[in-house]
Amino acid sequence: MSQDSQHGKWTLSSSDSEDEDFRSAPSKSSDRQLQKEPPGIEEDSKEFVQKSDSLLNRGIKIEPPPLTSTPAIGSEARKAAHYNQQNPVKFETKGPSPAVKRKNESEDCGWALSSSDDEGSDPAVGSQTKTRSPSPKRKKVEEKRPESPHGASYFKEEPKEFFETSLPPADNTFRFYLTKVTGIEKKYNTGALHIKEILSPLFGTLKESVQFNYCFDVPWMVQQYPPEFRDKPVMIVHGDKREAKARLIQQAQPYAHVRFCQAKLDIAFGTHHTKMMLLWYEEGFRVVILTSNLIRADWYQKTQGLWMSPLYPRLPEGSPDTAGESPTNFKRDLIEYLGAYRAPELSEWIERIKEHDLSETRVYLIGSTPGRFLGDDMERWGHLKLRKLLREHTRPILGEEAWPVVGQFSSIGSMGADKTKWLAAEFQRTLMTLGASRKSSASPDTPMHLVYPNVENVRTSLEGYPAGGSLPYSIQTAQKQLWLHSYFHRWSAEGTGRTHAMPHIKTYMRVSPDFTELAWFLVTSANLSKAAWGALEKNNTQMMVRSYELGVLYLPSAYNMTKFKVQQNPFPATGPSTSFPLPFDLPPQPYSSKDQPWIWNIPYTQAPDTHGNVWVPS
Repeated sequence: MSQDSQHGKWTLSSSDSEDEDFRSAPSKSSDRQLQKEPPGIEEDSKEFVQKSDSLLNRGIKIEPPPLTSTPAIGSEARKAAHYNQQNPVKFETKGPSPAVKRKNESEDCGWALSSSDDEGSDPAVGSQTKTRSPSPKRKKVEEKRPESPHGASYFKEEPKEFFETSLPPADNTFRFYLTKVTGIEKKYNTGALHIKEILSPLFGTLKESVQFNYCFDVPWMVQQYPPEFRDKPVMIVHGDKREAKARLIQQAQPYAHVRFCQAKLDIAFGTHHTKMMLLWYEEGFRVVILTSNLIRADWYQKTQGLWMSPLYPRLPEGSPDTAGESPTNFKRDLIEYLGAYRAPELSEWIERIKEHDLSETRVYLIGSTPGRFLGDDMERWGHLKLRKLLREHTRPILGEEAWPVVGQFSSIGSMGADKTKWLAAEFQRTLMTLGASRKSSASPDTPMHLVYPNVENVRTSLEGYPAGGSLPYSIQTAQKQLWLHSYFHRWSAEGTGRTHAMPHIKTYMRVSPDFTELAWFLVTSANLSKAAWGALEKNNTQMMVRSYELGVLYLPSAYNMTKFKVQQNPFPATGPSTSFPLPFDLPPQPYSSKDQPWIWNIPYTQAPDTHGNVWVPS
């Protein structure tokens, strides 16, 4: 079956993966059905999770049952990347078709993508399908399966000069950083940060930390801490359930200093997608809000971004609860966000935050937490929180209708049959808000540019086609919203040296018609989806949010500016600048009639990628 559009012809696969950040959503199912246990969950795994929760709280470890999957990969799309890296199909002009070759290889090694479309199906691991005649050979492959989603030999060790030995001369004005990328010119990493640097003594003497994220490789994460901090207590805040949760606990068995906090996900298809570090030092406290999962692939050859807070000093003993607040109310909003988890494990951290001075913070916190919200609570989370802040802390601009809104992301949810269902009716209206003027709907004169990699971006990337495993836009979603693709623009980042480092960063902004100024800028974990940003219900009287997300909003007023100047060439970073360092090029270039948005679950066999392979999802 094929689907034609102005951006090419698609071949449908039988795999069904839809909506925000990699979770599959059945097209016909009631909420009651969605809450049922998915097929294939083993009873001993469920029992292990229940026992683990009880015994770990008492400091007792138990051995997990045997698990037949890899460490966390994070999604159906990442499973495809893992599988294609493990079993690449070389580009050939003769011989059997890639599809036939892939089928033969699948039968040999026993690997295939899961076809499950149940909400409860485990998104965090590769799946293994049994053939009619199991053999010892398959078990051997199982035992040798590497922990990396890209394969044991894919990653190259970075040279010592890759890492900073002193504080990076980055832009301290905005405290916005890109992460380092392996395989690009050195100057484009000067001032960028790697996770090893973030956790190093360069920034403080670490006593304890919390890692909020969607996808974890616990052994790899532990190795990123320097040896002197490697046994300091770490809490992992995650959203895994059932087998995925058992697998996460199993990964941490060798590490007595690692504890867990499970985020409550009470609404179907929601994810714990927030990416944040809380770092408690002898010298104070720090917050890092970022876009990278805690797996090596996300810190290797992808474009990622982060905001790193100043080092917050401890307040004097006896300070009032209102002390240490910033003009952006960051302290209040961070405490409110952590409180929304309703998790006793985080109460100690809430108290620590209260004891520190966060007054130097200049960014605003934009969070999403699962729930249905009424009245004033509707503006606490998601895009309505963003709308509220833009209304209260920006001013109208002369000729603002000509100022485009730009959104850039790595995953796309279901937008509806046309733009009026959510994109224009809600989200674009939020992004267009400037000051207190209340417009009934998005102005048709205001351009909206959506930046998302096309197939050629992915094919020619540093990772090749497997980079598409972190861009999980499914054919099942895409074919229902062809109207959306007229908004799409190519990924290009020549100014930061990252054109070939596929974006996992998510950014939104309002930019001047000549693309030299910004009215505001947001970096966040939230992709383009209703699950992440929330959607209005019941005649706009209720806001429903499915997922946990977190980002920071930069407003010129917090920096005593009227607008931000766009920094054209932010690398190499040599010191503070009053211009804002954008991660990609402006103006964005629209798709041509031949461009296709990257769709992760269909084959690409007409041309090889940078590693000489083609992409054939099973």
